[in-house]
Amino acid sequence: MRIERHPNFKRSYKKRIAKNPQLLKKTEDRITLFKKDPTNPILKDHKLSGIKNSFRAFSVTEDFRIVYMRVSEDYIILLDIGTHNQVY
Repeated sequence: MRIERHPNFKRSYKKRIAKNPQLLKKTEDRITLFKKDPTNPILKDHKLSGIKNSFRAFSVTEDFRIVYMRVSEDYIILLDIGTHNQVY
C-alpha cells in the first residue's frame, strides 16, 4: 500500500505531534499498522459524515485521529492529524 502525506497533514503533524516523543512513536506505529492491515480493530477505522463524508479516519490514541482519503485500493492520502476536536 502506498501512503502519501498531504501538505496539510505534514503541517499538523509538525505542529501537534513532532514535539511529543511518545505521541510521535505511537503515531508512526499506527501508520505502520494501518499500512499492513487497515482493518485491524485497534485502529477503530470509520467513515466520516457530514461535509467530510468522502473521508475516513483511524485512531492513534483515544483522542488523536488521522483523517485520510482512499484514492484506490492500494493508495491512501493522509489529510490531517490531531485531537477529535481539531480534525472534525
